[in-house]
Amino acid sequence: MAMQIRIERTTAPKAKPADASKLGFGQVFTDHMFVMDYVDGIGWTDPRIVPYGPFSLDPATSVLHYGQAIFEGLKAYRTPDGGVQLFRPHANMARIQTSNDRMVIPRIDENFCVEAIKALVDVERDWVPSAPGTSLYIRPFIFSTDAFLGVRASKTYRFVVILSPSGPYYPKGLDPVAIYVEQDYVRAVRGGTGAAKTPGNYASSLKSQTEAYKQGFVQVLWLDGIERRYVEEVGAMNVFFLFGDELVTPALEGSILPGITRASVLELARGWGMKAVERRLAIDEVAERYDRGELTEVFGAGTAAVISPVGTLVWGEKRMTIHENRIGPVSQRLYDTLTGIQYGTRPDPYGWIEKV
Repeated sequence: MAMQIRIERTTAPKAKPADASKLGFGQVFTDHMFVMDYVDGIGWTDPRIVPYGPFSLDPATSVLHYGQAIFEGLKAYRTPDGGVQLFRPHANMARIQTSNDRMVIPRIDENFCVEAIKALVDVERDWVPSAPGTSLYIRPFIFSTDAFLGVRASKTYRFVVILSPSGPYYPKGLDPVAIYVEQDYVRAVRGGTGAAKTPGNYASSLKSQTEAYKQGFVQVLWLDGIERRYVEEVGAMNVFFLFGDELVTPALEGSILPGITRASVLELARGWGMKAVERRLAIDEVAERYDRGELTEVFGAGTAAVISPVGTLVWGEKRMTIHENRIGPVSQRLYDTLTGIQYGTRPDPYGWIEKV
């Protein structure tokens, strides 16, 4: 029998933001959250929607010491007719399973979790903004809760979903960004946790990201952790390179996060008849093909930005200006198509959308 979600509504609702266009990202949170606990020998239990608020944790709670945790990110969108819809939520829940497996966290029921997200979004339906480019960001996460300092997998966990109305990612337009190729630090290695969406991956990236900001760059392009030669990700996004009519993204070999937007870009491009390939791509090949005039577009792909065009790529002393520092036609078409499907202004022939 499917678990029933208990709902406890807040008695003190918050005032909703007056100007949705100035929300920013991840700064405002809705009135409620979804919570479910795992107990060894019982399984996942007591699913509930309760008022948003802090947790009380023992100082010895294992996640605080050993980082056994995972998270996800997706969005709910307001459609022109006032409806609310999600973009590929089952793909996010499938990826949670991969992260859980890597971090030794018990598996969850994917279908139930999608229904739980829908139930929470439905409770908070009025929090979904309608201004152009805005959305309701959805953050599911799981963390270990044993109060125990031994290094082992926890026997108890908490699964939580919180919601945050977010403003336009590009309030001033879809401007290309400047990034540099990181040569001192690495994000992940094959056999590590790079393919899992776990907090430690992001913590280890902050040093490089901070240095990038100081030098006037928005993000970094990561190379592989073994040979320091092959392109992996850009910041917290997957990355694509357009060489003539060939769209290339690094192959998933265990150190790269399998992005939902990445998969969507590949499916769209192939549906348009483009040659979209997943393979190992060396940074020196990128530079050589740039010199030959074959590199026409570079862009990141991820949930927050959808498509983030790269206008400047710096590798050591070599500075590459991509498409005259303007967004390219393929990047623009992908952005328009994906956001059109997400916001319900374009048809969805792929079955990616789920109504709330």
